[in-house]
Amino acid sequence: MKTKHILLVLFAATLMPLHAQELTLEQARALALENNKDIHKSQLTFEQTSYDVSTYKANYFPKLSLSAADFYSTSKGELTLHGGNLPIYMFNPATGSYVPNVTVNPDGSYTLNQYALFPDQTIDFKVKNILIAGIHLQQPLYMGGKVGTAYRMSKIGQKIAADNITLTRAQVILRTDEAYVMAVRASQLSIVARQYKRVLEELKKNIDSAVRHGLKTRNDQMKVQVKLNEAELSIQRADNAYHLACMNLAHVVGIPDAAPSDTTFKTPPATLDTPNALRPEHAILQHKVDLAAEQTNLTRSDYLPNLALLAGYSYANGGEVAGRKFVDNGSAYVGVTLKWDILDFGERTHKIRSAKARQQIAQLELEDADERMTLELQQARNNWQEAQTEASLTQTALRQAAENMRLAQSNYDAGLEPLSDLLEAQALWQKAAADVVEARCQLQLAHTRYLKASGQL
Repeated sequence: MKTKHILLVLFAATLMPLHAQELTLEQARALALENNKDIHKSQLTFEQTSYDVSTYKANYFPKLSLSAADFYSTSKGELTLHGGNLPIYMFNPATGSYVPNVTVNPDGSYTLNQYALFPDQTIDFKVKNILIAGIHLQQPLYMGGKVGTAYRMSKIGQKIAADNITLTRAQVILRTDEAYVMAVRASQLSIVARQYKRVLEELKKNIDSAVRHGLKTRNDQMKVQVKLNEAELSIQRADNAYHLACMNLAHVVGIPDAAPSDTTFKTPPATLDTPNALRPEHAILQHKVDLAAEQTNLTRSDYLPNLALLAGYSYANGGEVAGRKFVDNGSAYVGVTLKWDILDFGERTHKIRSAKARQQIAQLELEDADERMTLELQQARNNWQEAQTEASLTQTALRQAAENMRLAQSNYDAGLEPLSDLLEAQALWQKAAADVVEARCQLQLAHTRYLKASGQL
């Protein structure tokens, strides 16, 4: 069998269930990104952080509030003002003023020469219905940097959420590629198994004819039959693996049934010297370092003076005294409030040092992760380059195995080689064909994993 014909058959369109939706790799990625719940959650998280940013930004502006209270009480009572004798004032021409008409006694007491009687007075009061309402404004003037720090922290949280979307998308694409490639691998191995079976069937047909004419023994016939049985089992296993791989692909992309339509993959040459800064994992950890620094500032702001402006207007109406309404007026106010904790017995120092320690931990985690990501990138690059070499070598091995099988068939037909050598040559061809499938699939996965490790996925 010609090598070119073998390769054409090996990577022909695979047999797929009639009800399955055939997808290219790009279509599978698009469906997975659209239907994946982890991506939806990360997008909702980003939306939530966007609301948080708006919430903390509002702290820069004054807050205006309304208050109102209305209550009714049956409480009532009375207040008695005790009366007595009141002096009568007379005009003194010498001083030009009024003075009481009294006589000063030698002991310093007074005797009223003229007086007026003031009787006791009893005043009734009732609470009844009382309404109190007001409008109040509060504007922070200086809060120790707390408002600005909280706003910057919310912005950092939004950046982390955005990078998490990128990271989640890359993880989903990698899982999709793995599921897709495994389905392609299973379909191609099924084709190899069927091609190997056809080769054995052709051999058995020739041997059966030779046995009928007394040119071959039944021993050769039985050897080929054993190989045919093994090939049939391999086909069944490959078909089962393919159906399971298609089910897994459908689950990953989020549709009822799916099957791959691509049978070959194109990967560009490796790109070198990709910085870790392109990876969302690095960006997330860097944002966490920035967040820890802002947390230190927020802790420090708790112990700085807080100054705020207050203003408002209130109105009160209700109550009854001596049959008349007690209060029915409004009042305005304006002022400032200052709060500054002066003595805390070291609490401030310890909390700030604790926050700085967390900041240093975040920085160390970033540096450690950068080292691990550098190693991961180098390993992914090496795996990709090795996969490229392996794909090339397996192609060469397949061509050699096909030529070896052709020569073994020719020598067997000429009686120069035993059947065992021909069967071995056919088995080697099957293994070489399967190795080509495996190498091409691993090359595609190595390419995707390299893109993820380099932050390009």
